[in-house]
Amino acid sequence: MRCPVCNFYDTKVVDSRLLPEGLSIRRRRECEKCQFRFSTLEDIELLDLTVVKHDGTREAYDRGKIETGLHKALEKRPYTAENFQLLLHAIERDIQKRKKREITTQDIGEIVMNRLKGFDKIAYIRFASVYRSFEDVETFQKELGKLLSGKSARRAASKRHADTRAAKRVKKLL
Repeated sequence: MRCPVCNFYDTKVVDSRLLPEGLSIRRRRECEKCQFRFSTLEDIELLDLTVVKHDGTREAYDRGKIETGLHKALEKRPYTAENFQLLLHAIERDIQKRKKREITTQDIGEIVMNRLKGFDKIAYIRFASVYRSFEDVETFQKELGKLLSGKSARRAASKRHADTRAAKRVKKLL
């Protein structure tokens, strides 16, 4: 790897550390010529993956397209760069789990929406409105209703679980 200061062709790795999510390695490097130290980040790259578009055309997978879509959906939303990278890694892991050489843009969109739903609800609605081409307010309201009903269903299930535990404790006392 070339030095970013003097452009010398050879640098040595001084230290390597696995990042917490386990999918990236941060390497500390030193230039052999000027002794400048700098860090590099090594990520998993999805190779040999073809994306099949709606019109049937095929193109190579491009991580940048997912990043751009996520940045647009998360615009003016509170998130850290670290959390963004974790979200991106999770999406790519879900793509890799399919173990296929081709994936449709529909499949990628669904994976992104599933991950965004747990990451940021507003970003999820923004992404879904573009991805699913909401054409009117009713369609938007239906999707918002699904999001809210899922949340209330989880609350109800949690409450039922708590009530069941309480009932078991009362039975033990009797």
